[in-house]
Amino acid sequence: MNSWAKVYIPPIDSSIEFPQLHLYNSASQTITAMPRKNIYRMYVCGITPYDATHLGHAATYITFDLINRYLLATGARVDFVQNITDIDDPLFERAKRDNVDWKALATSQIDLFRGDMVDLHIIPPKDYIGVVEAIPMIIDAIVAIQKSSPTYNVESDLYFEIHSDGQFGKRSHLTEPEMIEIFSQRGGDPARVGKRDPLDALLWLHQRDGEPGWDSPFGKGRPGWHIECSAIALRYLDDGSDTQFSIDIQGGGSDLIFPHHEMSAAQSSAISGKEFARAYVHAGMIGLDGEKMSKSKGNLRFVSQMVNEGTDPMAIRLALISSHYSSDRMWTDNLLQDANALLEKLKVALSREEVAPTRPVINSLVQAISNNLDTPTVLRALSQWCDATLAGSIGGEAGELARAIDSLLGIAI
Repeated sequence: MNSWAKVYIPPIDSSIEFPQLHLYNSASQTITAMPRKNIYRMYVCGITPYDATHLGHAATYITFDLINRYLLATGARVDFVQNITDIDDPLFERAKRDNVDWKALATSQIDLFRGDMVDLHIIPPKDYIGVVEAIPMIIDAIVAIQKSSPTYNVESDLYFEIHSDGQFGKRSHLTEPEMIEIFSQRGGDPARVGKRDPLDALLWLHQRDGEPGWDSPFGKGRPGWHIECSAIALRYLDDGSDTQFSIDIQGGGSDLIFPHHEMSAAQSSAISGKEFARAYVHAGMIGLDGEKMSKSKGNLRFVSQMVNEGTDPMAIRLALISSHYSSDRMWTDNLLQDANALLEKLKVALSREEVAPTRPVINSLVQAISNNLDTPTVLRALSQWCDATLAGSIGGEAGELARAIDSLLGIAI
């Protein structure tokens, strides 16, 4: 599947020193120092294309774009892969509700998503893979699991015995009752009669009436949700050079910690024989005016709609990084107004011929980002630099700071 247009990343002065990137690892529940490497492997779970990009999606993809940008600035290569779940129950349900073809619905929403990513200056993935095109590799992955781990059928559907992974549950830190409750809320089927364990993961779903299906050794059907990411990530990122981890960073929203990332990791370990990710990194959820933002509440704010109404996508990006990426936070009109005000202040300050010293603020920016993407500290430093510039301080180079802001924060001014 085609990705979106490349994003220009301005060069940063080579004399700037970049500390190791430290990120909160949900699995270890500690801040983890990413080792210095020439190549990093990052997998970020993509959307199910039955709705356009909302602010929750945007916050997640901006988070991993910041990670991508920082690692690139160190001189490393980042092999960034993202999937798109273009086969899933919500997609079929929405297509049926709207009386449209599910493939046409997916295509339209994927096109919108690409446009939103360009507007938000998200660096495109090296490989952007839809489940439809990944069916052969997913089948191969399931066959590999069958060779290494227990699987079984319930009627004509194939399941993976999730507790065959000795690390299962240790990445999400939930009790069994908590896992069962969340599993039932997020696409799982813990109450299905015939399952050996309520948490066992669906690998292959036998074709249902009115739904697409693909031939496989397990019968005609389609893959379960979790195996798609296991298969795609391993095929595109695990070259066998690391004997401990298949990838460096598994990313997504915090709602994916369980069941999706826990179960994908368990299945990946069954295939590869090693832990899936060095670090499991998750972005917090975005609410709206004091309430959870969700499709069921009908209170989603869509990036494309906001941009069409005249909102500067750079202000959206700035607003979403004004709080720490891992925190659950609210979107309000005041938040956007504050972002617009800071954006305008930066434009005015950077347009001056004489500006306050810029190297110290760039160093502050680098230090803060390396410290688990501490963007609130970054924005405070930028605001203070603007104030100093507008108060008459001199000695800096506006272009140097503008390039750093664009390169590291993805905000073009």
